[in-house]
Order: sequence, then structure tokens, then C-alpha cells
Amino acid sequence: MKNLKIVMTAFIVGLGLLSFTTTDHDKGKNKKENVSSVKGYEVGDEAADFKLKNIDGKMVSLSDFKSAKGFIVVFTCNHCPYAKKYEDRIIELDKKYKAQGYPVIAINPNDPNAQPEDGYQQMIERAKQKGFTFPYLVDEGQKIYPQYGATKTPHVFVLKKENGKNIVKYIGAIDNNYDNPNDVSEYYVQDAVNALIKGDAVKMTKTVAIGCTIKVKK
Repeated sequence: MKNLKIVMTAFIVGLGLLSFTTTDHDKGKNKKENVSSVKGYEVGDEAADFKLKNIDGKMVSLSDFKSAKGFIVVFTCNHCPYAKKYEDRIIELDKKYKAQGYPVIAINPNDPNAQPEDGYQQMIERAKQKGFTFPYLVDEGQKIYPQYGATKTPHVFVLKKENGKNIVKYIGAIDNNYDNPNDVSEYYVQDAVNALIKGDAVKMTKTVAIGCTIKVKK
């Protein structure tokens, strides 16, 4: 009888371990599926064009910029402290490189229901307050940021036109110090665009974007 109890106990414990292992495996599987679903572009991929509403009410596409040699696509927003820290630097990037064929295209990926500060009217007000020199587009329906694989605000994708296609050349952060522009020692986006303008290969093609997570519709 005693041996029977030991066998039964071992059997029950075994079932518990099996159940735990199966559940844990399923969770891991779900995590992999979630990651792959927002994988987005890699360096060397062709970025599809889009048509998004600008703060002036007009629809904007990459194809509208006939003379552009490429683009500095920045996923950013109103409310995020990181995005706010970078606003002046994004303006400077546009002023510096637009005339050289690489304009900034800013896109707000956040759902306003999840973050009211990132609503369309608030975008208009923020752009006016800061004096944005570039399009500030709203990703209505949140369809574009998953294509790119953006996960933060800000998150940058430098594109270069090659044979009529927009090819991804750099993905990641603007530089290596979000807090203080005076302490920046590595200018990732500037270095990438400068290399492309010279016809050179981009040395640092990918970095980790630092910022707020993109706010999705619940």
C-alpha cells in the first residue's frame, strides 16, 4: 500500500511537470510569433511607399518627392520625453540634408485612444509650436509602423533610392545620447546619410532605438 502511494504521488507530480512544461512552451511559442509579426524591414530591404495624412490635411507619399535621393523616416510623437529631447535634432537633420536630397519624413505611429496627447489636433499644435520643417504624418490604423518594424519613438529608417526603389540603409537611433546633444559622440544618422551622399557604404547600419514604446489600440 505504501509503495502504491509513492507510485501515485510520483505519477501526479509527473503530470504537473508535464503540464507546466507544455504551458511554458506555448508561452515561448507565442512570444516568438509576436516578435516575428512585428519584425519589419532589415537593412537591404525595399521599403514600400505609403500615403498618409500630413498636419496640413494633405496626403503625402514618398513618391511625391521626385528629386529626393532618399529619406530620413522618423517614427516619433508628441508626448514621449525621448521624442521631445530629439525634436530639435530632427529639425536640424531636415535643414541639413533636405537640400542634399535626404528630407525628413516624420510619422506618428501612436493610437490617440491609447495616448490622447498624440491625437491629430495635438500633432498640428506641436508642429506649429516647434516649427517643424518637415511633413508630420499620422499612421491612421497603425498600418505603416509594423511594416517598418518600428518599436520606439523615435525610431529612424534611412532610405536610399536605387533604381526606383527605396532601399533601407540604416535602422535605429539618431545618435548615442538622447539626454544631451552636447554629449553626443556618435552621430549614427548623420554618418549614414553622409556616407550615402558620398557614395560610400554605411559602416554602422543598425543600432538599438532608445525611446518610448509605440502605443497601440487596445
